[in-house]
Amino acid sequence: MRYHTFLIKYGEIGIKGKNRYLFEDALVRQVRFALKDVDGRFEVHKSQARIYVDCEGDYDYEDTVEHLKRVFGIVGICPVVRMEDRGFEQLKKDVVSYMDEAYPDKNLTFKVEARRARKSYPLTSMEINCDLGEAILNAFPGTKVDVHHPDVLLNVEVRNEIYVYSQIIPGAGGMPVGTNGKAMLLLSGGIDSPVAGYMISKRGVGIEAVYFHAPPYTSERAKQKVVDLAKIVSRYAGPVKLYVVNFTDIQLSIYDQCPHDELTIIMRRYMMRIAEHFAKKDGCLGLITGESIGQVASQTMQSLAATNDVCTIPVYRPVIGFDKQEIVDIAEKIGTYETSIQPFEDCCTIFVAKHPVTKPNVEVIRRSEERLSGKIEELMETALQTAELIEVKQSV
Repeated sequence: MRYHTFLIKYGEIGIKGKNRYLFEDALVRQVRFALKDVDGRFEVHKSQARIYVDCEGDYDYEDTVEHLKRVFGIVGICPVVRMEDRGFEQLKKDVVSYMDEAYPDKNLTFKVEARRARKSYPLTSMEINCDLGEAILNAFPGTKVDVHHPDVLLNVEVRNEIYVYSQIIPGAGGMPVGTNGKAMLLLSGGIDSPVAGYMISKRGVGIEAVYFHAPPYTSERAKQKVVDLAKIVSRYAGPVKLYVVNFTDIQLSIYDQCPHDELTIIMRRYMMRIAEHFAKKDGCLGLITGESIGQVASQTMQSLAATNDVCTIPVYRPVIGFDKQEIVDIAEKIGTYETSIQPFEDCCTIFVAKHPVTKPNVEVIRRSEERLSGKIEELMETALQTAELIEVKQSV
C-alpha cells in the first residue's frame, strides 16, 4: 500500500497552553531536519493542531519511518492514505479496499472513528461511523465491531481530501530538541555517557560534548570510537559540537604529585573544570555525565559531591538511579552499545588507581590539589587552547 502522508502525533506539547505553537514549530523544524537526507520530497506543515508530512512522488517508506522514529517530541507516526472526495458511496468502496489491502486476515474486530475537519460535509461523524462500519461488515463477514477494544481502529478524517489511517507507529516521545536550552556532555567511550546524552536530549535539551584524549596512552582509534558514538547520538540530538581535549600532561602531573588513591577523583575534578569552561563559552546551562550512584569508586555519593565541588553550573546525571543492565538496554535500543564495547580504552581507565578512595573528603582533596599549584594552571590553559573542535553529524 502506498501512503501519501504521515500524521504526526505529539504528547506533552498538547498541554503547553498558549505556548504550544512554539513547541509545534520546533517539532516541525526537527521533522524537516530529520527528513532532509531521505530520498523523496516532503512537505511538513501544521493544520488544525495537527502536524502532517506530505510525501510528494516516490520515497523510501521504511527509511522515512526510521528517521521519524528518532525525532524527540513525536509519540506516534500514522501512515495515511489520502482519498479524493468523490461522494460517500465511492468513499465506502475506497475504505473497503483499504481494509482489504491492509489486513489480509479478516477475522478481526474494528471500530470506525470519523472526524469532520470540514463541517460542510453532508454526513455527521456518527453517520460516517455507522455507514462505513456497515460497509466493512458486509464486505468481510469475518469482521466484528468492538467499540471498546478493537483490533483495528480505523480513523477517517474529512478534510479537503479524506484521510484514512489505522496504524500508529510508536515515536521517540519527549520534547523537541532545543526547546529546553543546551548542555555540555562529558562523553567517554563507555556505555553510560552516550545514554545520558540521549536521555537529556529527549527532554528537549540540545547537547555539545567534550572528550578527554590521552595520547600516546590512548589511541586514535579510541578517539574515533567517541566520534562514532557522537554520530549515533546525533541521530536523535541533531548536530553535536565535540571538543577533543588533550589531557595527557594534566593526568601525568596529577599522577606524579597527588596520592594515587585520589587520582580518579582529582582527574574528574579537572575534567569538570575544563568541561565547564567550554559550556560557559558556548552558552550551555549545565553539564551532563553518565554517572550512576555506586557503580564504581568515583561514583559514590561522596565522590560525586567531591566532583560537584568544582562546578558553578548544574550537573545533570540522567542515569543516576539506573542499574547497569537498564543502561545497557537503552544503549542497545539507540544503537550505541556495540560501539561502546569496542576494546579501545579511554583516559579514565588507563590511569585508574589500584585502590581508589571511595569516600573522599573534599577538604583533603583540595589540599592534595595544592601540590599542583604553579604548573597545573599552565597545563590547563594549554589544554583549553589546543582542544580540537569536531562538528559531528548523524550517522545513517
